[in-house]
Amino acid sequence: MIGLGTIVNIATILVGGALGLVLKRVLAKRIMDTVMQGISLAVIIIGISGTLAAAFTIVDNDIVSGHVLIMIVSLAIGGLIGELLKIEERLKSFGMFCEKKLTKPDDESTFAQGFVTATLVFCIGSMAIVGSLEDGINRNPDILIAKSVIDGIAAMIFASAMGVGVLFSAFTVGIYQGAITLLSVFLAPFLSDIVIQQMSVVGSILIMSIGLNMLKIGKIKTANLLPAIFIPPIYHLILYIVG
Repeated sequence: MIGLGTIVNIATILVGGALGLVLKRVLAKRIMDTVMQGISLAVIIIGISGTLAAAFTIVDNDIVSGHVLIMIVSLAIGGLIGELLKIEERLKSFGMFCEKKLTKPDDESTFAQGFVTATLVFCIGSMAIVGSLEDGINRNPDILIAKSVIDGIAAMIFASAMGVGVLFSAFTVGIYQGAITLLSVFLAPFLSDIVIQQMSVVGSILIMSIGLNMLKIGKIKTANLLPAIFIPPIYHLILYIVG
């Protein structure tokens, strides 16, 4: 069944997020702040390791770089597209809209922060990309099911620190991964291992930027860089068309 992995992923985020809301009521804020710092560091390490694994290989005891140029070009073009589309601004606006509808005006809420942060963490990365492609091309949801377990645990921690907005990220995940899964059925001939590696290295860079933002080390507009992930397949599609 096409899309089974995404359905399971949505369910685990909702369940994990709901458990996190329960934890939020029983754990002190200082405890959750420390936990969030730990998770932020883990996100950075995941991004770094993913980037190194996809962009560098060892040949005869020498480190050889690969996909670096396409990574730079993808981030530049993707950032330009993201800024023109104002993706980050629109995500935050949607989060704030939901916050106004679902929370009291005098409540101190982190709804929008939770929604945007969780959306980016769950949508960006090699498991989301490769898993969705595998689900669509080979009807194999195993990667997304494994991702679902990780996302469920992360959703629990995020929700305990940032509230109910994290649960709403499940719907964004459904749209994002579902779209990739469906498109992969038609784009399978153009999605070689090299293309997937190039998409993964860009995604890993963005994961690292999420961790930096979570630690408040920088203010990187990660959402505006999202289109960068799809530049490699577009590039190879153009090469195919022009022969």
